[in-house]
Amino acid sequence: MPSTGGRARALPGSAVDALRFVLDRGSPVPLYHQLAQQLEAAIEHGALAPGDLLGNEIDLSTRLGLSRPTVRQAIQSLVDKGLLVRRRGVGTQVVHSQVRRPLELSSLYDDLEAAGQGPSTRVLRNERVPASADVAAALTVPEGAEVVVLERLRSTHGRPVAYLRNHLPAGLLELDTGRLESTGLYRMLRAAGITLHSARQTIGARSATGEEAARLDEAEGAALLTMRRTAYDDTGRVVEYGTHVYRASRYAFEFQLLVRP
Repeated sequence: MPSTGGRARALPGSAVDALRFVLDRGSPVPLYHQLAQQLEAAIEHGALAPGDLLGNEIDLSTRLGLSRPTVRQAIQSLVDKGLLVRRRGVGTQVVHSQVRRPLELSSLYDDLEAAGQGPSTRVLRNERVPASADVAAALTVPEGAEVVVLERLRSTHGRPVAYLRNHLPAGLLELDTGRLESTGLYRMLRAAGITLHSARQTIGARSATGEEAARLDEAEGAALLTMRRTAYDDTGRVVEYGTHVYRASRYAFEFQLLVRP
């Protein structure tokens, strides 16, 4: 990557002294955008963690050799994305990174862990219940048949990201609450010798109900992403039916689109 006059400049502040930025003044990409991109990458990769301070705009502009309006524009673009926040008497602070999840048959826990997001789980419900009509249809069991329902709150860096509800056929495997809070459901399935093969999935969006907002630390009516998934093992058996909601402010699905030949 090209440098600013042949050398990179370090950002001030005890949390980010080791962080280095490289700005290309000859590039058609505006300097504010280059700085914003590198700050965002540092947040996403964990080099800047929630709570870290960036210092004030005057110090940043001086140490980076940029004008104050350039630094202010870069910071504002990340404030608008919800990655930074300006706090009176504190300064500009990292809030969190948005989780970007590839669209493939993987678990949220595994994806968050792979991204260095430090996932944690609180189990809200783990019990056997009669299957409702929609759950029975998804799991291909008779309506009223006994199934397991799990409700979990998944968080990163101490802040909630998703509320997960899963139904599984009764007798598929033992679902210990302690293990569910220390690992992911798909890991437990694999450990039990169940090979996940494929899934049908629908993604949507809607506003948060009051109960969902309270659980996810959002305002009632805030935007949520929704995901409905039915997963199958390598024998074609349905092993899991999930209906999940995610904070749109902290979560996104990524798609790779190819031109059909």
